[in-house]
Amino acid sequence: MAKKLHIVGFSGSLRKESYNSALLRAAQELMPDDAELEIISIADIPFFNEDVEKDGMPAPVQAFRDTLQAADAILIAMPEYNYSMPGVLKNALDWASRPDANKVMPVSDKPFSVIGASSGAYGTARGQHHLRQTSVNMNMHPLTKPEVMVTFADKKIVDGKLTDEPTRNVLKDHLEALITWTRRLQK
Repeated sequence: MAKKLHIVGFSGSLRKESYNSALLRAAQELMPDDAELEIISIADIPFFNEDVEKDGMPAPVQAFRDTLQAADAILIAMPEYNYSMPGVLKNALDWASRPDANKVMPVSDKPFSVIGASSGAYGTARGQHHLRQTSVNMNMHPLTKPEVMVTFADKKIVDGKLTDEPTRNVLKDHLEALITWTRRLQK
């Protein structure tokens, strides 16, 4: 049997009752046996500033970068703000995409996937598209199908749990595809 994959996931929402954080917890529950999902937070990452970077990576940034570097793949759960990704998510990715003194860029050459939940009718479609566009310059390898764009999340996520069975099935299919994609890219 192949080695168990280590996937790191984080939410692009800092909201306490975030639908996207709930979606990540559901992904952790539904993760196939040949992979594990470690959920981390981007809440403590400061605003990107080259002056700060020049003096060395702040501890929360270095911890974030180290965790991403050790991952086999990355799973991002994101809301959509103004047809785009949230600023906190873009900020975290800006820190992760910068080369350090050893020219290490933790997201470069990593397989990743994006999932999202929204109480609206579009389910983060435009924000996910924008993240995929941004991933090109970061040299990340996005999984494109199956997409997980949870619409009307306020009806499908109840008390912090994804309760909608069809959505759970789509999420499970997505996770299986991420594992297959990651293993293909590792060859």
